[in-house]
Amino acid sequence: MNRDGNIYTIVYASVMVILVAFGLAFTSQSLKSYQKKNEDIDKMKQILRSVRVQATAENAESLYKELIKESFLVDENGNKAEGDAFSTDVVKAFAGKKPLPVYVATVDGSTKYILCMQGAGLWGPLWGYLSIDDDKNTVFGSDFSHAGETPGLGAEIVTPAFSDQFKGKKLFNAEGEFKSIAIVKPGKTAEGQDYVDGISGGTITSQGVNKMIFDSMSGYVKFLTSQKQ
Repeated sequence: MNRDGNIYTIVYASVMVILVAFGLAFTSQSLKSYQKKNEDIDKMKQILRSVRVQATAENAESLYKELIKESFLVDENGNKAEGDAFSTDVVKAFAGKKPLPVYVATVDGSTKYILCMQGAGLWGPLWGYLSIDDDKNTVFGSDFSHAGETPGLGAEIVTPAFSDQFKGKKLFNAEGEFKSIAIVKPGKTAEGQDYVDGISGGTITSQGVNKMIFDSMSGYVKFLTSQKQ
């Protein structure tokens, strides 16, 4: 074959594209299990942070197994449903009103229920976990994450300064009515419900967190009220 001809050039380029594509596909497939492992570890760390436990990549799995005593799915009526909580796609679950994950932790001898949250911020998805005391009402801890909020502004939702405000706040009022927890501008209040200060300069992100908590916890109301002792 004439190496200076167009046919040779086309064949050579095609072979190289196929070889490179095969190499990339093989590499991606080879690393898939490691990527999944890292994603699972990161998820465990987030769940543990919601019960005020800081974990590293090295000890997250062992701490998770030690503290998370049970996990299951609950439907919109508060009943347990079939399926695996940890592997559930929470985005699809909330979008399709499908069963939601619940993680049960034992911290210092007390039971905590960890509930999932999913929402949207200024630049992308928001998500997190809220842990509730065994009264099925009082917040024990929380953890928030984001895909692309502005550093120094909306991204501050990941800091303890923001999440620590939720400790002791209640989802239901004294009459047992679900009110959620409001995110307000610093210095403002929310009548008839517990509230925390939003992020200064991160109004849209704060509004997204406010909506995320209300919408996400609404999906667990039947579970929380049916489980109250």
